[in-house]
Amino acid sequence: MMAAHPSGYYAWLENPDSARSIEDKRLLGHIKLSWLESDSVYGYRKVTDDLRDLGETCGKHRVYRLMRQEKLRSQMGYRRRNSHRGGPAAVKAPNHLQRHFAVVEPNRVWVTDIPYIRTYEGWLFLAVVIDLFSRQVIGGSMGPRMDRELATNALLMAVYRRQPQSTVLVYSDQGSQFSSYDWQAFLKAHNLQPSMSRRGNCHDNAVAESFFSVVKT
Repeated sequence: MMAAHPSGYYAWLENPDSARSIEDKRLLGHIKLSWLESDSVYGYRKVTDDLRDLGETCGKHRVYRLMRQEKLRSQMGYRRRNSHRGGPAAVKAPNHLQRHFAVVEPNRVWVTDIPYIRTYEGWLFLAVVIDLFSRQVIGGSMGPRMDRELATNALLMAVYRRQPQSTVLVYSDQGSQFSSYDWQAFLKAHNLQPSMSRRGNCHDNAVAESFFSVVKT
Protein backbone atom coordinates (compact mmCIF):
# COMPACT_ATOMS: atom_id res chain seq x y z
CA MET A 1 0.00 0.00 0.00
CA MET A 2 1.36 3.43 -0.94
CA ALA A 3 1.74 6.04 1.77
CA ALA A 4 0.12 9.30 0.68
CA HIS A 5 -0.63 12.41 2.65
CA PRO A 6 -4.40 13.07 2.84
CA SER A 7 -4.05 16.66 1.57
CA GLY A 8 -2.14 15.45 -1.49
CA TYR A 9 -4.72 12.76 -2.17
CA TYR A 10 -7.65 15.20 -2.06
CA ALA A 11 -5.75 17.68 -4.22
CA TRP A 12 -5.30 14.92 -6.78
CA LEU A 13 -9.03 14.14 -6.66
CA GLU A 14 -9.87 17.77 -7.47
CA ASN A 15 -7.38 18.00 -10.34
CA PRO A 16 -6.12 14.54 -11.40
CA ASP A 17 -4.66 15.76 -14.71
CA SER A 18 -1.38 17.63 -14.69
CA ALA A 19 -0.88 20.84 -16.64
CA ARG A 20 1.18 18.87 -19.16
CA SER A 21 -1.62 16.33 -19.62
CA ILE A 22 -4.21 19.07 -20.14
CA GLU A 23 -1.98 20.75 -22.72
CA ASP A 24 -1.46 17.41 -24.49
CA LYS A 25 -5.24 16.95 -24.79
CA ARG A 26 -5.65 20.44 -26.24
CA LEU A 27 -2.83 19.87 -28.70
CA LEU A 28 -4.20 16.47 -29.66
CA GLY A 29 -7.39 18.14 -30.90
CA HIS A 30 -5.38 20.17 -33.43
CA ILE A 31 -3.33 17.09 -34.37
CA LYS A 32 -6.42 14.99 -35.09
CA LEU A 33 -7.95 17.78 -37.15
CA SER A 34 -4.82 18.15 -39.30
CA TRP A 35 -4.62 14.37 -39.77
CA LEU A 36 -8.31 14.10 -40.70
CA GLU A 37 -8.09 17.02 -43.14
CA SER A 38 -5.27 15.20 -44.96
CA ASP A 39 -7.56 12.16 -45.41
CA SER A 40 -5.45 10.27 -42.84
CA VAL A 41 -2.32 10.68 -44.97
CA TYR A 42 -0.11 13.09 -43.00
CA GLY A 43 2.64 11.90 -40.71
CA TYR A 44 4.00 13.73 -37.68
CA ARG A 45 6.30 16.00 -39.71
CA LYS A 46 3.55 17.48 -41.89
CA VAL A 47 1.17 17.65 -38.94
CA THR A 48 3.85 19.60 -37.06
CA ASP A 49 4.07 22.03 -40.00
CA ASP A 50 0.29 22.54 -39.84
CA LEU A 51 0.44 23.22 -36.11
CA ARG A 52 3.18 25.80 -36.60
CA ASP A 53 1.02 27.51 -39.22
CA LEU A 54 -1.59 27.82 -36.46
CA GLY A 55 0.99 29.42 -34.15
CA GLU A 56 1.74 26.38 -31.98
CA THR A 57 5.33 26.01 -30.76
CA CYS A 58 5.39 22.29 -29.99
CA GLY A 59 8.23 20.14 -31.26
CA LYS A 60 7.94 17.31 -33.77
CA HIS A 61 8.91 14.70 -31.16
CA ARG A 62 5.96 15.66 -29.00
CA VAL A 63 3.64 15.44 -32.02
CA TYR A 64 5.12 12.03 -32.85
CA ARG A 65 4.49 10.81 -29.28
CA LEU A 66 0.88 11.99 -29.26
CA MET A 67 0.12 10.55 -32.68
CA ARG A 68 1.67 7.23 -31.72
CA GLN A 69 -0.34 7.24 -28.50
CA GLU A 70 -3.58 7.72 -30.49
CA LYS A 71 -2.46 5.31 -33.26
CA LEU A 72 -2.56 8.05 -35.91
CA ARG A 73 -0.21 6.96 -38.68
CA SER A 74 0.77 8.34 -42.05
CA GLN A 75 -0.27 6.48 -45.16
CA MET A 76 2.85 5.22 -46.90
CA GLY A 77 3.13 4.64 -50.62
CA TYR A 78 -0.31 6.04 -51.44
CA ARG A 79 -1.15 7.20 -54.95
CA ARG A 80 -3.87 9.58 -55.98
CA ARG A 81 -6.21 8.09 -58.54
CA ASN A 82 -7.01 10.02 -61.67
CA SER A 83 -10.65 11.00 -61.84
CA HIS A 84 -12.62 10.42 -65.02
CA ARG A 85 -14.21 13.79 -64.41
CA GLY A 86 -10.93 15.56 -65.06
CA GLY A 87 -10.23 19.08 -63.87
CA PRO A 88 -7.46 20.36 -61.64
CA ALA A 89 -6.78 18.62 -58.34
CA ALA A 90 -6.87 21.96 -56.51
CA VAL A 91 -8.22 25.35 -57.61
CA LYS A 92 -7.14 28.42 -55.68
CA ALA A 93 -9.16 31.58 -56.19
CA PRO A 94 -7.79 35.11 -55.68
CA ASN A 95 -8.62 37.03 -52.53
CA HIS A 96 -11.25 39.33 -54.05
CA LEU A 97 -12.56 40.37 -50.63
CA GLN A 98 -9.24 41.94 -49.55
CA ARG A 99 -10.37 42.25 -45.91
CA HIS A 100 -13.33 44.48 -46.83
CA PHE A 101 -15.53 42.93 -44.13
CA ALA A 102 -17.97 45.86 -43.95
CA VAL A 103 -20.71 44.86 -46.42
CA VAL A 104 -23.64 47.24 -47.03
CA GLU A 105 -26.13 44.84 -48.69
CA PRO A 106 -27.33 41.27 -48.10
CA ASN A 107 -26.37 38.50 -50.52
CA ARG A 108 -23.19 40.25 -51.61
CA VAL A 109 -20.62 38.31 -49.59
CA TRP A 110 -21.06 34.94 -47.90
CA VAL A 111 -18.38 33.50 -45.62
CA THR A 112 -18.01 29.76 -45.13
CA ASP A 113 -15.90 27.52 -42.94
CA ILE A 114 -16.01 24.18 -41.11
CA PRO A 115 -15.63 24.42 -37.32
CA TYR A 116 -15.22 21.16 -35.44
CA ILE A 117 -16.86 20.10 -32.17
CA ARG A 118 -15.61 17.38 -29.85
CA THR A 119 -18.37 15.04 -28.65
CA TYR A 120 -18.43 11.85 -26.58
CA GLU A 121 -18.80 9.87 -29.81
CA GLY A 122 -15.93 11.58 -31.63
CA TRP A 123 -15.44 14.69 -33.74
CA LEU A 124 -18.45 16.41 -35.32
CA PHE A 125 -17.85 18.79 -38.22
CA LEU A 126 -20.20 21.70 -38.84
CA ALA A 127 -20.10 23.44 -42.22
CA VAL A 128 -21.60 26.92 -41.92
CA VAL A 129 -22.39 29.74 -44.37
CA ILE A 130 -22.82 33.27 -42.98
CA ASP A 131 -24.04 36.39 -44.76
CA LEU A 132 -21.36 38.98 -44.03
CA PHE A 133 -23.92 41.81 -44.11
CA SER A 134 -26.18 40.55 -41.32
CA ARG A 135 -23.78 38.05 -39.65
CA GLN A 136 -26.68 35.60 -39.90
CA VAL A 137 -26.21 31.87 -40.45
CA ILE A 138 -27.97 31.07 -43.73
CA GLY A 139 -26.71 27.54 -44.40
CA GLY A 140 -25.37 24.61 -42.42
CA SER A 141 -24.54 20.94 -42.56
CA MET A 142 -23.21 18.47 -39.96
CA GLY A 143 -21.35 15.21 -40.36
CA PRO A 144 -18.57 12.98 -39.02
CA ARG A 145 -16.22 13.76 -41.94
CA MET A 146 -14.81 17.04 -43.18
CA ASP A 147 -15.35 16.51 -46.90
CA ARG A 148 -16.54 18.51 -49.92
CA GLU A 149 -20.06 17.07 -49.68
CA LEU A 150 -20.42 18.56 -46.20
CA ALA A 151 -19.35 21.99 -47.43
CA THR A 152 -21.49 21.84 -50.56
CA ASN A 153 -24.63 20.87 -48.62
CA ALA A 154 -24.25 23.94 -46.41
CA LEU A 155 -23.89 26.19 -49.45
CA LEU A 156 -26.86 24.50 -51.14
CA MET A 157 -29.02 25.41 -48.15
CA ALA A 158 -27.87 29.03 -48.37
CA VAL A 159 -28.70 29.21 -52.07
CA TYR A 160 -32.11 27.62 -51.52
CA ARG A 161 -33.00 29.98 -48.67
CA ARG A 162 -31.73 33.22 -50.19
CA GLN A 163 -32.33 32.68 -53.93
CA PRO A 164 -29.77 35.41 -54.85
CA GLN A 165 -30.53 37.34 -58.03
CA SER A 166 -27.00 38.62 -58.63
CA THR A 167 -23.50 37.23 -58.22
CA VAL A 168 -22.50 36.46 -54.62
CA LEU A 169 -18.88 36.40 -53.46
CA VAL A 170 -18.24 33.23 -51.45
CA TYR A 171 -15.23 33.66 -49.16
CA SER A 172 -13.37 30.65 -47.74
CA ASP A 173 -9.93 29.38 -46.88
CA GLN A 174 -7.84 27.17 -49.19
CA GLY A 175 -8.99 23.89 -47.68
CA SER A 176 -9.38 20.89 -49.96
CA GLN A 177 -13.18 21.06 -49.59
CA PHE A 178 -13.25 24.55 -51.11
CA SER A 179 -10.66 23.95 -53.83
CA SER A 180 -12.20 20.72 -55.12
CA TYR A 181 -13.62 20.32 -58.61
CA ASP A 182 -17.13 19.66 -57.23
CA TRP A 183 -17.11 22.85 -55.16
CA GLN A 184 -15.94 24.98 -58.08
CA ALA A 185 -18.55 23.43 -60.38
CA PHE A 186 -21.31 24.16 -57.85
CA LEU A 187 -20.22 27.81 -57.57
CA LYS A 188 -20.24 28.23 -61.33
CA ALA A 189 -23.66 26.61 -61.71
CA HIS A 190 -25.25 28.97 -59.14
CA ASN A 191 -23.61 32.25 -60.16
CA LEU A 192 -21.31 32.33 -57.11
CA GLN A 193 -17.80 33.79 -57.28
CA PRO A 194 -15.07 32.13 -55.17
CA SER A 195 -12.69 34.19 -53.05
CA MET A 196 -10.00 32.64 -50.85
CA SER A 197 -7.81 33.87 -48.05
CA ARG A 198 -4.07 33.55 -48.40
CA ARG A 199 -2.59 30.44 -46.79
CA GLY A 200 -1.20 31.02 -43.34
CA ASN A 201 -2.33 34.66 -43.14
CA CYS A 202 -4.44 35.07 -40.00
CA HIS A 203 -5.36 38.70 -40.82
CA ASP A 204 -7.32 37.65 -43.91
CA ASN A 205 -9.61 35.55 -41.72
CA ALA A 206 -9.66 37.69 -38.57
CA VAL A 207 -13.32 38.69 -38.78
CA ALA A 208 -14.51 35.37 -40.20
CA GLU A 209 -12.77 33.38 -37.46
CA SER A 210 -14.46 35.46 -34.77
CA PHE A 211 -17.89 34.63 -36.29
CA PHE A 212 -17.24 30.91 -36.42
CA SER A 213 -15.83 30.80 -32.90
CA VAL A 214 -19.26 32.03 -31.75
CA VAL A 215 -21.02 29.40 -33.89
CA LYS A 216 -18.79 26.68 -32.45
CA THR A 217 -19.66 27.57 -28.89
